[in-house]
Amino acid sequence: MKALQPLRDYLQQTRLLASISSTLYFDQNTVMPAASAPWRGEQLALLAAQLHQRQTSDEYSDLLEAAESEASESEASGPDRNLELLRLELDRRRCLDPDLVGALTRAQSHGNAIWQEARRTDTFVTFAPALKQLINLRLEQASQLRPAEPPGRSAWEILAQPFEPDISKGRLEQLFAPLKRELPPLLDQVMASKQPAAAAPELLPPLQDQLCSELLSSWGYDPQRCHASSSAHPFSCTLGPNDFRITTRVVEGQPFSCFLAAAHEWGHSLYEQGLPRDRPQCFPWPLGDATSMGVHESQSLFWECRVARSQAFAALWYPRFCQTLTQDPWGCSDEFWRAFNPMRPGYIRVEADELSYCLHIVLRYELELALLEGGLPVEELPQQWNQRFEQLLGLIPTSDREGCLQDIHWAEGMFGYFPSYALGHLISAQLSEAMVAELGPLHERIAAGEEQLLRQWLGRYVWPLGRSVNAEQLVHQVSGAALSADPFLTYLRDKVERLQAPQPAAVS
Repeated sequence: MKALQPLRDYLQQTRLLASISSTLYFDQNTVMPAASAPWRGEQLALLAAQLHQRQTSDEYSDLLEAAESEASESEASGPDRNLELLRLELDRRRCLDPDLVGALTRAQSHGNAIWQEARRTDTFVTFAPALKQLINLRLEQASQLRPAEPPGRSAWEILAQPFEPDISKGRLEQLFAPLKRELPPLLDQVMASKQPAAAAPELLPPLQDQLCSELLSSWGYDPQRCHASSSAHPFSCTLGPNDFRITTRVVEGQPFSCFLAAAHEWGHSLYEQGLPRDRPQCFPWPLGDATSMGVHESQSLFWECRVARSQAFAALWYPRFCQTLTQDPWGCSDEFWRAFNPMRPGYIRVEADELSYCLHIVLRYELELALLEGGLPVEELPQQWNQRFEQLLGLIPTSDREGCLQDIHWAEGMFGYFPSYALGHLISAQLSEAMVAELGPLHERIAAGEEQLLRQWLGRYVWPLGRSVNAEQLVHQVSGAALSADPFLTYLRDKVERLQAPQPAAVS
């Protein structure tokens, strides 16, 4: 098709411009001096305005229309998925006022900077005005986007579409209801256990960095294409076809946090590296992009939870940790495994165990709805957070730093993102069952050091799908069943049972 090449060339230039913005974002969150935040906001706003202009211009519209017309006249069966997705995004972007796009970008950069300082000083009141501004701007964005959306979508649902295409509050309620019903009793069961907590020895930052490097190397880290850094909040981003970045952080009193964050963020990066961008029909076309953030999170959670937190993995890495520490605080690999899986509710989402994690997400999802659609004043957010946290997890945060200030997402106006984390757990569990059906028990593959077989399976069935499907379609295609909370809950019940089983006495 002749009309596709000029459209592709145009998309390529747009991708280049977007990658410059991503590079500035990575710098902002890793090495940028705090005082330069206002200037960085102006830089990002300028780029956002230029991107918006390119993505809504008459030139782009004409190129897309020509490709659509040519496709409709061809004998190819069925619609072109790339062109469908491009049309959807163009219609949405053309609804937006360019001034709003710039204002949002400046507010996001400002919100990020203010949040970092408010979190450091534990002063929500200093962050509240920035959060109000972001909520108002996002609500205006949802209002402007409404003509391009199916009838009946709420403001929150509209804002969630870039993260989770086709998601609805009704579907989330179906998937979250079993979690809200069954996770608290499991937590109560764990809390009633008399089993003492496993040792959590001091692990100095250089030693944590060393272990993270060893983990990444064993899982395919290529320094020619990848870079690892540190940030206030761990994240992964892709700056180009051969430029994959991740960040971690060292948390005082949490000796395994950095290691598990490395596993998590590398899972994101593996997914990005496995997307079908080497195919002409996929890059720079939409088909080369991630299916959804729920699928994205399923990949990071697979490597963090199904692999790094597994009993088989603990047996492999137990000697390495002992060697690094020059001591053995655990006595056996099973105790070491228990240390990686404390199964105790805590205040911080990114440090949460698998059992309580989804309750953290339910809390944030419900508060997002309250802020955006329920009239909850921003000033009451800390109180509401603490009250609902106690109801769900039985704890009351002692500070806003360990409460409503702990996540970066609202500081950047990312309303609608949080449910993707819980969906990631559900998707990961269901895909894992499909993987086991073909490869056999995962613990056998992990015990044999055969993580490459797991990567190959994901690279065969999950990663190549890109945006050819949405998240639920992907799950059904790979597993043969509709997405459900049941596989995840089954996995958790089994893990709790094994963790609470009597452990053999350590041999001196």
